[in-house]
Amino acid sequence: MRALVVEDEKPIANLIKRALTESGWAVDVLRHGDEGLAALRERPYDVAILDVMLPGLDGLAITRRLRADSNPVPIILVTARADVSEKVEGLEAGANDYICKPFAVEELVARVRASVRHRSGDSLTVYRLADLTMDVARRRVCRGDGQRIDLTAREFALLELLLRSPGHIFTRTQICEKVWEYHFEPGTNVVDVCVQRLRRKLDDDFEPKLIQTLRGVGYSLSESSL
Repeated sequence: MRALVVEDEKPIANLIKRALTESGWAVDVLRHGDEGLAALRERPYDVAILDVMLPGLDGLAITRRLRADSNPVPIILVTARADVSEKVEGLEAGANDYICKPFAVEELVARVRASVRHRSGDSLTVYRLADLTMDVARRRVCRGDGQRIDLTAREFALLELLLRSPGHIFTRTQICEKVWEYHFEPGTNVVDVCVQRLRRKLDDDFEPKLIQTLRGVGYSLSESSL
């Protein structure tokens, strides 16, 4: 899942990005309100975290314009002010939630998950293939008769990418850009190592084998061999 953070204070932006990345999110960070609005209009995000006070358009203005566009992206406003009137103004503008600085990153991550659940409903955050179940909102992966599989944040993000499009073959370049957020370097084996670790956890003790390899091309999640 992908989040956009629009925050002009670099330490706070980095803190939010690190917390969400460790929870399995892909995160884009911008520091100008106009750029944030343009990004949210150009590509789909699962959540937007907007500082209220920004260069250019502020968080409230961005929220109002998105809602005027009928853009349903969940929006969490972040501010240093705790005035009730400002919170009310933000919610009436169309924000889904509001959090005041300073905040605990655990609370922010919980609010992000709650906003996504509220938008989509639990049923749309659960993916299934064969006996594999992935509950994105609760970050729970199970196989077989409900056996819990513990994954790292990176393994979880990789599995979500594959499970969102069963049967689709993702190249190493695509995986690297979507899961690691940097361009694939020929000769690196970071993708292959992560796939191997995920395969050990996901397939070694279960049937059918779900992670498929198309040699020289990439990887897919499917009940049938490539």
